[in-house]
Amino acid sequence: MKSQNVEQIKESVRKHYADRIKTDESCCSSLTCCPDTDTDTPAEKNGYTEAQISSIPADAAEHSFGCGNPLEYADVQKGDVVVDLGSGAGIDVLLASQLVGESGSAIGIDMTSEMIEKAQQNAEAAEAKNVDFRLGEIESMPVEDESVDWIISNCVICLSPDKDKVFEEAYRVLKPGGKLVVSDMVANNMPGWVRTAVSTWVSCISGALPEDQYLGSIRQAGFENVRVLSKSAYAKMGQIEVASVKVAAVKSP
Repeated sequence: MKSQNVEQIKESVRKHYADRIKTDESCCSSLTCCPDTDTDTPAEKNGYTEAQISSIPADAAEHSFGCGNPLEYADVQKGDVVVDLGSGAGIDVLLASQLVGESGSAIGIDMTSEMIEKAQQNAEAAEAKNVDFRLGEIESMPVEDESVDWIISNCVICLSPDKDKVFEEAYRVLKPGGKLVVSDMVANNMPGWVRTAVSTWVSCISGALPEDQYLGSIRQAGFENVRVLSKSAYAKMGQIEVASVKVAAVKSP
């Protein structure tokens, strides 16, 4: 992809989510990461339990822009360091902070300053002391080498125009034996014109790779035991078939 298009995509995504948080709107639209159900909050739609939702500020739950609950499959322990790629308003970071305890830490990375500000407000409301929200891009993470036990992400990597670099960075920052667990979108039968349309990347559809290509990108970065934990049909738009997947992988010890 041309560098000009890469920057256009990043700016389009950044503006879209900044606008959503400024106007206090949901991310949901006819083409979006958010599922269409009758439950009350975006967090409930994405599989978070009532106990999880009630344990964090309502604002964080109401601004859940994901497609699943990656922590459902992450055996996070006390003292662990967790990094959330594209942390948004902070729902997964705040939940992870409860799991790691005072001896661990939960770090959120987001390229949108408005999201960082919102997440910090939610962390203050939750009185979470072991969280750190960092402004940056997931293709170039502001995280030290081999310093992280878990990488999680929730419908964000599909928004990146350089997924190979995202997984390479994830591999770099994970400790040997560290684990990756992400919820994301994959899509088959994507026409070329949709794939290259900058204006539709914010929907989480245009950037969604075919499943085999997505898993291949993780393996190419060096990860082992790459596997799909769950998969559910998400939408069908003409010939395009979109699915929500939960994927796990391990950095070799």
